[in-house]
Amino acid sequence: MASQPKPKAPLAERLRPANLDDLIGQQHLVGNEGIIHKAIKSGSIPSMILWGPPGVGKTTIANIIANQVHATFFTLSAISSGVKEVREVINKARFQGKTLLFIDEIHRFSKSQQDALLGAVEKGIITLIGATTENPSFEVISALLSRCQVYTLQPLQENDLQKLIKAALQKDEYLQQFEIKVEEFQALLNISGGDARKLLNLLELTIDAHLQEKVITITDKKVIDTAHQRVAMYDKGGEQHYDIISAFIKSMRGSDPNAAVYWLARMIAGGEDVKFIARRMVIFASEDIGNANPTAIVMATNCFNAVNVIGYPEAEIILSQCVTYLASSPKSNASYMAIKNASAMVRQKGDLPVPMHLRNAPTKLMKNEGYGKDYQYAHDYDKNFVSQEYLPEAIAGTKIYDPGLNAREEELRKRLKQWWQNKYNY
Repeated sequence: MASQPKPKAPLAERLRPANLDDLIGQQHLVGNEGIIHKAIKSGSIPSMILWGPPGVGKTTIANIIANQVHATFFTLSAISSGVKEVREVINKARFQGKTLLFIDEIHRFSKSQQDALLGAVEKGIITLIGATTENPSFEVISALLSRCQVYTLQPLQENDLQKLIKAALQKDEYLQQFEIKVEEFQALLNISGGDARKLLNLLELTIDAHLQEKVITITDKKVIDTAHQRVAMYDKGGEQHYDIISAFIKSMRGSDPNAAVYWLARMIAGGEDVKFIARRMVIFASEDIGNANPTAIVMATNCFNAVNVIGYPEAEIILSQCVTYLASSPKSNASYMAIKNASAMVRQKGDLPVPMHLRNAPTKLMKNEGYGKDYQYAHDYDKNFVSQEYLPEAIAGTKIYDPGLNAREEELRKRLKQWWQNKYNY
């Protein structure tokens, strides 16, 4: 038999159930006694938030609801859509009759984006179905949450995932032309992590990699080899998450804005939390740039504040501006090393006493004991500086901060040398 052309849609999409009877898992919601099953049967669908891990049926359930209640169905992704797209859907819905709006990853909408939904949901112009992998109590504004029912989807069990594999081999027209035998399931189950979409697409990738075999036998080794070669995974809780953020930070530290913005794009495409990315840039601005360019921390902090308000998709523009700025900035870890050196000294020397002249003397008794005696107030002296000891006696004269070799910190070094002459060897 001649091979059929490779389908354009991935296996997970080709097998997406069109009705509740074909849906595997989530029986507490879609079974005969499930609340979503009853809502569809009655034709009265409430606005809802579907909360659960990736690939457990959130999008599928939304599609099934729309099909079975014969509603106009709009889909938006919080990563690529904003207030403009939300308002466009609401305006269309005014003339459409029963309208369902499905928003994937709704937790990525900013407060202002979520606010744009409130009136339409409350007036019944749209029925909202939001999907989220994050706890909606923390990520969805309370006003919107109070207008929605929250339904929790459970991770798929191993027997559910094995049923999916068998259904794929039995029902998919493309796969039916091959003789396929699954000898081992474990690698498919482990790598997919309970994500049905990832499971089915990995199964198809493994099959496609072995089409030359008369009988395609699926083993754990073949699945693992295929995953390493073909599947570009970004797991926010797994190894790839840490590898990519590491590459991102190291690219900025290495002053390569091209690589840095590439890794930024990888994180955005993988659905990384905008606040996580921005928070790491604030840390980087201080740790790796510091006083070589004091504006960097201002840029990074403003970036963090801005993306919290804006949210995806527009936040990616703000992130890109900040990333390219930080990567292109002069670098110094001198302030980072200063606190590390100071902390090490505290651990080694313990709680050294504060010199008497630096102590506060709010009472007469303390003054009599010598607290604050001989303290020299810097503003009383020429150029607001006077040379006196500020460290404990045991470590007097110890240089802890050594300015970096860059234009800004060379200015600091020159000033410190003028003030302290040879005391700290600047």
